[in-house]
Amino acid sequence: MYSLIEKVKEINPLVLHYTNNVTITDCANITLAIGASPLMSFSYEEVEEIVSVASSVVINIGTMNSNLLDLYLLAGKAANKYNKPIILDPVGVFATKARRDITNRLLNEVKFDVVKGNISEIKYIGGFDVRGKGVDSFDDGEDISDIAMRVARKLECVVVATGKVDIITDGQEIFKINNGSIKLKRVTGTGCMTTSLIASFMPCSESILHAAAIGTLVMSLSGELADRDNPNIGTFKVKLFDEVNDMNINKLEEYANIEKVSKV
Repeated sequence: MYSLIEKVKEINPLVLHYTNNVTITDCANITLAIGASPLMSFSYEEVEEIVSVASSVVINIGTMNSNLLDLYLLAGKAANKYNKPIILDPVGVFATKARRDITNRLLNEVKFDVVKGNISEIKYIGGFDVRGKGVDSFDDGEDISDIAMRVARKLECVVVATGKVDIITDGQEIFKINNGSIKLKRVTGTGCMTTSLIASFMPCSESILHAAAIGTLVMSLSGELADRDNPNIGTFKVKLFDEVNDMNINKLEEYANIEKVSKV
């Protein structure tokens, strides 16, 4: 699985983003840092053409805009048509009815390979009560392995739940990642960037589960390494990008705290 860190640079996949306008630049830059190529779009006119040439597709509902629902649906259906791996980031799905409605339509009409959210977002999709404010989760310390597995089986896709311990599962196997830094929650967009990293790895692996695990691991481990000298938050963000850019097999083998904990 760690060899994907080299393969992504060899393949240089084109990662098409339909994402929010708060974190769009950081998502583009983190995609470049890992060795992939970002493409950002809000255009209805080019959906078919650019999805057909993309390596993978991101749909992120972060800055809520109902006018973009049809665009997301077009992009998602085109990704399914052209057999492109696609990931959904249902940012703040628990926060408002509009976000819930958009997420439900997307999940009902598009077949996603990965659904990635924080713990509260994944719990909510699973039908459980959550604690959060806006798009931020207050449930981060929970172990929701069983919930994530149930959601993965229900949606028939890989589910990623990020928190103090990151959970990645396809409904049968589970990876738990214990790397990270509290500062990752103090920088806007680290969750969105994790989605971009996963999307960068998806075209490089026959296993979507492994792609999701390595993408999540790179962000959590890079955050941990960036925080080694306890830098101020602005410096931490710069170091985070540096660590993603410099991530390699040796660092993964030395510092990764990831375990496969279940197979059912």
